[in-house]
Amino acid sequence: MTSHVWISIACPDRTGLIAEVAGCLFDHGANLGDTTFAVLGAGAEFTSVCEIPDGIALDQLHAALAALDVLRSADITVRPFTLQPVHEPSARISHVVVVSGADRPGLVARLCEAFAGFGANIVRLDCERMPEGRGDTYVARFAVNIPPASAANCLATVSNTAEGLQLTCKVEPA
Repeated sequence: MTSHVWISIACPDRTGLIAEVAGCLFDHGANLGDTTFAVLGAGAEFTSVCEIPDGIALDQLHAALAALDVLRSADITVRPFTLQPVHEPSARISHVVVVSGADRPGLVARLCEAFAGFGANIVRLDCERMPEGRGDTYVARFAVNIPPASAANCLATVSNTAEGLQLTCKVEPA
């Protein structure tokens, strides 16, 4: 018998971080399910829904992670995952939309509202400020599930919204 846990780690970014975390989890019988990792500024965030065998206590798994040198100043959470461990069809990515240009307050909010207006589900969102010669370029990548019946109108609205914010917009089907 197995159970599912939510593991969340926030810490300074370090080379080898994912290898050490994944190795530790493997050594304790954990099987990674949906997992994300991101560098956020000088920090890093690792989040995973893991399947663990019976007999592995949450505090035991937490202690094993906390003992890793690479996680010595980390904020680590290990708790039961009470939702379904496999995502619904609405989390399957149908399109990847990349919007870029000068950073503008509210740009993510406006774009998300455009997606929501067409019943699109944002599955993943990745935003970063990239230093350039004369200022910063802001890049937002949306991996979305758009209902087929509204895809053309949704993508046109998102593109128009981006253009209104003086941003470029590229769309790729997944």
